[in-house]
Amino acid sequence: MVNTEQAGQPGRLSVRTDVVDGTLVVAVAGEIDHQTGGSLRKALDPLEGAAPRVVIDLSDVTFMDSSGINILIAVQSGLAESGGWLRLAGAAPAVLRIIRLVGIDGFIDCHPTVQQALGN
Repeated sequence: MVNTEQAGQPGRLSVRTDVVDGTLVVAVAGEIDHQTGGSLRKALDPLEGAAPRVVIDLSDVTFMDSSGINILIAVQSGLAESGGWLRLAGAAPAVLRIIRLVGIDGFIDCHPTVQQALGN
């Protein structure tokens, strides 16, 4: 498991990774924006070309701006090119609203829970 930065302060982001049945689960907590998005990107960078399956748990994300959206799109694109996939799980209503407004739920599967994302 990898743990970067600590959430709990405004503008902070915590990113934890774990592997569940061969799928990388990335648990994110806090705000994903221009200042904090690098932590998420850093946790996902080693995935390039590895063709993994990735679930990002957004249940503790309180805010996400276009920086977060751009990271998700880039990760999805890179994983799809190498035969992998990305799924999102547990997004709070405010974050899910942004995901739907932008339309990324049309090409990144969104699930209510991590368990559901892992099971499909």
